[in-house]
Amino acid sequence: MNLSNKITILRIALIPVFMVFLLTGIRIHYISKYNPIIAVAIFCFAALTDTVDGYIARRRKEVTTFGILMDPIADKLLISAAILALVQLDRLSAWVAMVIISRDFAVSGLRSLAAAKNIIISATIWGKLKTIAQIVAIVATILNLPIVIFGGKIETILMFIAVVITIISGFDYFIKARDVFNKNDIDAGGE
Repeated sequence: MNLSNKITILRIALIPVFMVFLLTGIRIHYISKYNPIIAVAIFCFAALTDTVDGYIARRRKEVTTFGILMDPIADKLLISAAILALVQLDRLSAWVAMVIISRDFAVSGLRSLAAAKNIIISATIWGKLKTIAQIVAIVATILNLPIVIFGGKIETILMFIAVVITIISGFDYFIKARDVFNKNDIDAGGE
């Protein structure tokens, strides 16, 4: 268990802490009015650990199978937790959550299929933009900023941008990985 893997585990461990501050009105003296800010701070710190653990793993040449598997899972858990919490708080439409989570499942499935064929599908620029757009949109939605641009709330516009980039990045992965599919995979059918 190297340092980068410990950081990945920390990211997963921070998810329930983030959820507690986002979803509950914790009454610790005067902290409860700051719950959204605390939730955003935890969320941003957890999101930042994704960059840190990858950097450490590459720099120390400690890329492990555990890290390759768990790092993207930790990212998807963090984003999914935030998105689902915002749906529960009635701050986000369920269809937005479904688009984002479905794309993540589809790309994860694609990566699993590729891994079974010893093919590595690396993150693309669209995947990185998707992550940044989602984080920015989630933070804006949690903070409920009273900013209106182009006739709409900033959080709505940012989430729309995040959804568009999410869809584009999903298509980008599948187009670039079309060689992963062959006739036998398609003819094998589903479950």
